[in-house]
Amino acid sequence: MFPYQQKMAFLKMKLIYTCLLVVGALCLYFSMAPFEEVPFIFKKKHGEFLQLPDIDCRQNPPFLVLLVTSSHKQVAARMAIRKTWGRETMVRGKHVRAFFLLGATASMEEMTAVTQESQQHGDIIQKDFKDVYFNLTLKTMMGMEWVHHFCPQASFVMKTDSDMFVNVHYLTELLLKKNRTTRFFTGYLKLNEFPIRNKLNKWFVSKFEYPWDKYPPFCSGTGYVFSSDVASEVYNVSESVPFIKLEDVFVGLCLAKLKIKPEELHSQRTFFPEGLRFSTCRFRKIVACHFVTPKELLTYWQALEGSREEDCLSV
Repeated sequence: MFPYQQKMAFLKMKLIYTCLLVVGALCLYFSMAPFEEVPFIFKKKHGEFLQLPDIDCRQNPPFLVLLVTSSHKQVAARMAIRKTWGRETMVRGKHVRAFFLLGATASMEEMTAVTQESQQHGDIIQKDFKDVYFNLTLKTMMGMEWVHHFCPQASFVMKTDSDMFVNVHYLTELLLKKNRTTRFFTGYLKLNEFPIRNKLNKWFVSKFEYPWDKYPPFCSGTGYVFSSDVASEVYNVSESVPFIKLEDVFVGLCLAKLKIKPEELHSQRTFFPEGLRFSTCRFRKIVACHFVTPKELLTYWQALEGSREEDCLSV
């Protein structure tokens, strides 16, 4: 081999070796990098508010705000919630209000219907991002943003879904007993969860979206409760954590950055994301139950309102 060819071969090998070192360093970096140094981030400014609810939190601060993720087609679910646990009410002398979180659709008919519903009930929070399942993080952060800007006077916030039973009476009772007013976050704790890498799974998360092997502690997105200061803290820190389409994990990432640890609300289990068979006595002592249809919700609520607490004392 001629000296020139030897020199070029040497330079080529050196370039390949350097590239391998760079790739290896990048892999190591992304496996160890803290949240704030990851380039794929959430942007707080996602669309403009299209609908805002009819409430002035400065004049009449709610003790508990219920933020319910919903979609345009879930009209029956919203109506059932308005007639049951979501109706404006006083619980143990405390003001409780429910609001529905929606995005936007391409259907002018659906958008007009939501506008009319908002005008009628005054309980819809809506922005102009696309209302699809994997924008649930945007929908949840819209709720956090609304609390931060329009209702920081609330004592507590619950984020939940439209197919849930929520016992606002028992929740209010437990929050009053807990007597925690700042940096409090509770729900169904998930402390040892791992990303699902199976592409066929609904909750698949790629290595690009989330390069780490384990999630930080978080609570099931079916229903979690927090002091209102957490909404502001999560909203403010949200741009410095990696964006992920799983909203409960995303909130967990924000909490980890803020060093807020999710904790139990009660010594007995009160959140049931996998559902629970109904009985009046059992549902008196739970906070949230998943997989409840509008028809079931109305039936359960009627049964609970028609029962007496003393009937359950001997059970």
